[in-house]
Amino acid sequence: MSEPSHLTDKTADMMDDAANAAGIEANHVPGPSPNPATNLVIHDIVLRSVGRLSRMAVEKALLGRQYGREFAKDAVENRSIVQTLAAYGVTKVATRSIPGFALVSTGLLAKTLFDRSQSRRKAERNGDKTLREQADPDSMI
Repeated sequence: MSEPSHLTDKTADMMDDAANAAGIEANHVPGPSPNPATNLVIHDIVLRSVGRLSRMAVEKALLGRQYGREFAKDAVENRSIVQTLAAYGVTKVATRSIPGFALVSTGLLAKTLFDRSQSRRKAERNGDKTLREQADPDSMI
């Protein structure tokens, strides 16, 4: 057998050797299923769920400090599908590539500068109005 020439091949061989030395099957994805693809899906769902729950908890905590716990809970949990998909899409663009990250960062910077160019009171009123509408969508009818 020839010596691996690429760094990733050498790393994979080293990991296989370490797994064999520890008595672990080298090509085994840990999880409840013997099918590694199923285990990967299970891990993905668990990680996304934990991420979503922790993100919502942080958002509620941040809003709750200024607006109260109940209001924060309503505002975070009553997001529209459009808001949710927009945030997901922007996050995907930002995490896929350096140009995507630069584009999203520039957009966020532009929005921040725009908000700061308005009077502080006007910007706060607009933000408060948006959060009130989001917390109580029935009030718009």
